[in-house]
Amino acid sequence: MSESASDFDYVLPPENIAQHPAKDRASSRLLVDRGVDVNGGPAVDHRTMADLPELVGEGDVVVVNDTKVIPARLRLRRATGGKAEVLLLEPQGDGRWQALVRPSRKLPPGTRIDVAPGFAVVIEDQLEGGRRLVKLDTDGSIESALEASGELPLPPYITETVRDIARYQTVYATHPGSVAAPTAGLHLTESAIATMQGRGAQVLRVQLAVGLDTFRPLNDGLLDDHEMHTESYRVPPETWQAVQEANRVVAVGTTVVRALESAAARNELEGRSDLFIRPPYEFAVVDALLTNFHLPKSTLLVMIEAFIGPRWRELYQLAIDDGYRMLSFGDGMFLNRNR
Repeated sequence: MSESASDFDYVLPPENIAQHPAKDRASSRLLVDRGVDVNGGPAVDHRTMADLPELVGEGDVVVVNDTKVIPARLRLRRATGGKAEVLLLEPQGDGRWQALVRPSRKLPPGTRIDVAPGFAVVIEDQLEGGRRLVKLDTDGSIESALEASGELPLPPYITETVRDIARYQTVYATHPGSVAAPTAGLHLTESAIATMQGRGAQVLRVQLAVGLDTFRPLNDGLLDDHEMHTESYRVPPETWQAVQEANRVVAVGTTVVRALESAAARNELEGRSDLFIRPPYEFAVVDALLTNFHLPKSTLLVMIEAFIGPRWRELYQLAIDDGYRMLSFGDGMFLNRNR
């Protein structure tokens, strides 16, 4: 019998949703799952991200997603003076992007909105799922235009002003293309990476362009009815070779899991994947996972259940009761896969 979206719901108190990053990256809390205790409950350690290097060792391969969040949100003024907003989702070539546009009904195809001197947005066709095709008309490079005029698109549950917006990038962010951060990696510091390497672990990279569909809620109803949109991924050959030879593969974030497991499932190191990791799923690559706490009724929770089974519920409730900070700027968990 197929599971339903309601099986992945839980009560998330608003006060547990982190509105700001921790004082420093390594000070976030870390809930380490050690399985089941003698009484049948969750066995855990309460640590901090500063302790993360102690959880890896000789022969481990730690894999990070080095995608970089782009300033994809454009706040605009229509010719009438009314507000408009364009959220870029994915490039389509020739300066065109899939985007979310508001208010869509007041921006018919052909509408041109000036963003800044030498930079305008032209609204084009309607696409599926409420998306629009837009063209970015710039005198210079699109990257430079967005850096000058765009904003990093924080998730809607972050409602307070974030003073240090650079904290929504990982310290190793290199490849622009995501509209959301691979948030588990926000906890890592250059010092932590160096310490893990000093303990005999390799720290290697993949790319998966994080889109809004990663966080899109499950459709009400059966999981079979949920449509996964595609995301582009790339696993460098040297990373793939290393994970094949690893003592243990530690994924920093669910996006790394998707990239590595997509490469295994598709037998392709680069491409687009609509892989929906759900129980029962036979993991081919990843053995351990550093991850943040996720939204209720999300595909990411489905992945966590496939990884450790239904005890995620007890772990989440324990974390909430103990005041852990949840979601993008929140604390994290270290999970070893059920075998």
